[in-house]
Amino acid sequence: MDLKKAMETLPEKGYLDIPIPKDIDLVDEINRLRKEKNVVILAHYYQVPEIQDIADYVGDSLGLAQAASKTEADIILFAGVHFMAETAKILNPSKKVLLPDLLAGCSLAESAPADKFENFKKQHPDHIVVSYVNTSAAIKALTDIVCTSSNAEKIINSIPKDKKIIFAPDKNLGAYLIKKTGRDMLLWDGTCEVHEQFSLDKILKLKEAHPEAKIIAHPESRDYILNIADYIGSTSGLLKYVQESDAKAFIVATESGILHKMAQVAPGKILIPAPPENDDNSCACTKCPYMKRNTLEKIYLALQYEMPEVQVEETLRKKALVSIERMLELS
Repeated sequence: MDLKKAMETLPEKGYLDIPIPKDIDLVDEINRLRKEKNVVILAHYYQVPEIQDIADYVGDSLGLAQAASKTEADIILFAGVHFMAETAKILNPSKKVLLPDLLAGCSLAESAPADKFENFKKQHPDHIVVSYVNTSAAIKALTDIVCTSSNAEKIINSIPKDKKIIFAPDKNLGAYLIKKTGRDMLLWDGTCEVHEQFSLDKILKLKEAHPEAKIIAHPESRDYILNIADYIGSTSGLLKYVQESDAKAFIVATESGILHKMAQVAPGKILIPAPPENDDNSCACTKCPYMKRNTLEKIYLALQYEMPEVQVEETLRKKALVSIERMLELS
């Protein structure tokens, strides 16, 4: 398929469907192209190991936003999902932002359609809106302060106690923050499909088989998972805990991509992915189907042809930027 035909099918497929010569070394070619074009590759912890290993920076949503705000590269290639690349574009309007697959979305972001959320906000005009970074630019434009799981508690605590708060879109993270901060927040009814999958019974059976293991969980998980966790934290928080803890084994209740980095920073420790309810999952772990849409092949093609490119309309970008900058100032 030539470039013209690939571009025609891009909206449907999400990526450039162009054959790659079998004898090419993808890593060598990616390294050549990024040096040639002054590209920075940002990757989330949930990416497949081979993508994490070639990235200039691997991090969670907060770290990636901070890295995007500071880069001097001409092109940002975001190995993550759409809202992350969109955030990078909001912070860097003059830079080209590439996403290897435009269909790498997010169930949590999609749980908050902008029109419905705007109507919800209008019904509660006296509330400050705190939105999780896992949202579209349109939601960020309706938001007072963006947060991530790394800084959410700090941001909630920064808001005067006489101010009412809407927290969106993750109701599990919101409920956890209510317990942590004591604030009576109004929660939007959204969830992450990955963190909704964990099986309490299977985790408890794993704990019986590995009584020495610490259960660690991301706060997007359901409360019955958080209630049995020895530690609750953001993706980077979980990583730091495994690295610094004296424990030798961990049952990890978050997307399984983090296990690669955990194994790198804490060699020799036993890492057990928390299993999902669905017995059909052959790896007995939870994977984000959107994060896993990115591949080395798609990264190579994105760098070669400098597309798919993520754009944000300028008026919307400026509105969304305000809430992101407030988060970065507090972080």
